[in-house]
Amino acid sequence: MSQKLIKTFIDSIPHPEKGQKFYRDSEIKGFGLRVGTTSKVYIAESKINGKTIRVTIGKHGIFTAEQARNQAREVLLKMAKGINPNDEAKEQKARSMTLQNVFQDFLAARKALKHRTIYDYKRIMSTYLADWNSKAIAGITKDMIAKRHAELGKTSKAQANLTMRFLRALFNFAAGQYEDSKGQSLILGNPVKRLSQTRAWYRVQRRQTVIKPHELEPWFQAAMSLKNDGLSQNRETIRDYLLLILLTGLRREEAAGLTWNNIDLKSKTLKVINTKNHLDHTLPLSDFLYDLLQERKTHAINEYVFPKVSGNGYIVEPRKQMAKIIEQSGVTFTIHDLRRTFMTVAESLDISAYAVKRLANHKMNNDITAGYIVADAERLRKPMQKITDYILKCAGYKPTTTTADLPAGTLQNDA
Repeated sequence: MSQKLIKTFIDSIPHPEKGQKFYRDSEIKGFGLRVGTTSKVYIAESKINGKTIRVTIGKHGIFTAEQARNQAREVLLKMAKGINPNDEAKEQKARSMTLQNVFQDFLAARKALKHRTIYDYKRIMSTYLADWNSKAIAGITKDMIAKRHAELGKTSKAQANLTMRFLRALFNFAAGQYEDSKGQSLILGNPVKRLSQTRAWYRVQRRQTVIKPHELEPWFQAAMSLKNDGLSQNRETIRDYLLLILLTGLRREEAAGLTWNNIDLKSKTLKVINTKNHLDHTLPLSDFLYDLLQERKTHAINEYVFPKVSGNGYIVEPRKQMAKIIEQSGVTFTIHDLRRTFMTVAESLDISAYAVKRLANHKMNNDITAGYIVADAERLRKPMQKITDYILKCAGYKPTTTTADLPAGTLQNDA
């Protein structure tokens, strides 16, 4: 339908009950009106490289017919030159996207991110990049990257590298997420590459700290002294959480997120389904851990083995209680040190390298022999018990009752 689009005619057009109808202007080819069930919108359309491109100008009532016609002339002139106004709009939007906008889109797209990973990313955004959150991502330059990396490195080289690796991931995401109609990225280049080009990344030695055998006794005594009281009702939960990591080598998030659905007390196993390498990880329970979990089960308040006091969700990193253990024992440690301690003990006991890797849930993609070895939970039971026995012996512990209810006074030296 072709007729000059003027106010009186447009006002007389009824809204369809469903769908939409188009009305073409008789004076300017490509200028038209799209009428929907609730709105009337001016448009301009033409072909670019054989493909019909439609551009929205604005709603009738906000634009007059004459204003829309003048705007359509400008749009159609660009399209005649092969310029897609929609791409210009997308580019303008992409260039105005702030770092915070990109981060929110990143989180929405990466649905499989672990709770702890999201927590770490948010901490970086709010701590090390707080003054950049409202900056347009396209305005973050290589010089800014180099300067911020150097500034952060004065306090922590590891944190400086971590922040920039995270920022590099955001730029890579933006480059793939924001594209024009031809599939060309609207974010050109990743400024974090400057650090590689100038070899500015810090050399950070991987932590190798463990709890040494002679430190296990004071550490164990301090951990076992954590008891619930009127001030804190989750000390025993934290105690059991730390003990489980020490005696299984699980990563902190794997242990914290354990649910009772994945604890089988009949078969004396636990299973982690949300692992770093995305492979389910089933471990046998040593006698100590079996007693610990059996006792915890009698006091379960939600689906998590290590719940928050509120009963909503599971515990986060227990820094306050860890600080108490450090102060009382004189043994400085991180949660990952407990995993390293488990691994170090396993290797020191001449346990098969394949069993050690299975216990740690490390992939063995490049080891052909490993592919022929079936190491189920039962085959790992003896090595697991051996590791637990050694750690408890070093800790001076002799079981006399259920471990979860063990008073600190029962710890003994195994002379």
